[in-house]
Amino acid sequence: MQIKDRPGGVIGATVEDFDHRTASDADLAALKHTVYTKKIAVLRNQDLTPRDFLALGRRLGRPETYYEPMYRHPEVPEIFVSSNVPENGRQIGVPKTGKFWHADYQFMPDPFGITLIHPQVVPTRNRGTYFIDMGKAYRELPDDLKKEISGTRCRHSVRKYFKIRPHDVYRPLSEILDEVERKTPAVVQPTVFTHPMTGEPVLYVSEGFTVGIEDEDGAPLDEELLKRLFEATGQLDETFAHPGIHLQSFEQGDLLVWDNRSLVHRARHTTTPEPTVSHRVTVHDERRLHDGMGAA
Repeated sequence: MQIKDRPGGVIGATVEDFDHRTASDADLAALKHTVYTKKIAVLRNQDLTPRDFLALGRRLGRPETYYEPMYRHPEVPEIFVSSNVPENGRQIGVPKTGKFWHADYQFMPDPFGITLIHPQVVPTRNRGTYFIDMGKAYRELPDDLKKEISGTRCRHSVRKYFKIRPHDVYRPLSEILDEVERKTPAVVQPTVFTHPMTGEPVLYVSEGFTVGIEDEDGAPLDEELLKRLFEATGQLDETFAHPGIHLQSFEQGDLLVWDNRSLVHRARHTTTPEPTVSHRVTVHDERRLHDGMGAA
């Protein structure tokens, strides 16, 4: 296994000659260290069946099955499928997922540490995923804004981008919203937490899932404060020219592994329809999202 950092301090590293079936424990530890410190590891030349992909995830931690069944792979439910390509006339997974800034499972009580994406059908144009390193973003916040958010907490909810399911057709919208709030009530996390693997302070907000901010006593704060955080980190820049935004491209055979604690990401969908399919496995590593959550 060979790990090569990207030049110029750009986030990410490439990994050559990696095979999860023969990788040693030391290889896996080195890969995870790369993910935590370089944020994204791109594993080259990975030709994995769905079961192979899940086996790789299991070597990195404990896989989390997505809570909504319509996203699951029909044979390997631990795999989340994003696809606009029907199979035998049947929709597998969900098309056009993730077209907003978010961290995976940010709206759930126990978010995981590592995300793996294995593209299956790669579009010829406009391919890639946008990322923002929220550890770096926190370091670069103005001091007055850091002071304002010190000791605050944020509420995260899926309600803004919840996708209507096939069985929701003809249901009253109010009934669907009530179910969303009951099944996935908003969760509260510190606005800034310490990454348990690196000790880095991480700003934990996203335009897609963060719906409110409050002081340490739970009193709501002006939503303008959240807007300032989104703006400062580049999440309101629809041109994607903000210096904090990184476009990670990929080729057929690449497999992306990233730090779900410190990155928010946004899918880059093609401007004209092209076939695209990707598989995702998400895993809990040895620690919780942050040490304030208690033992795993």
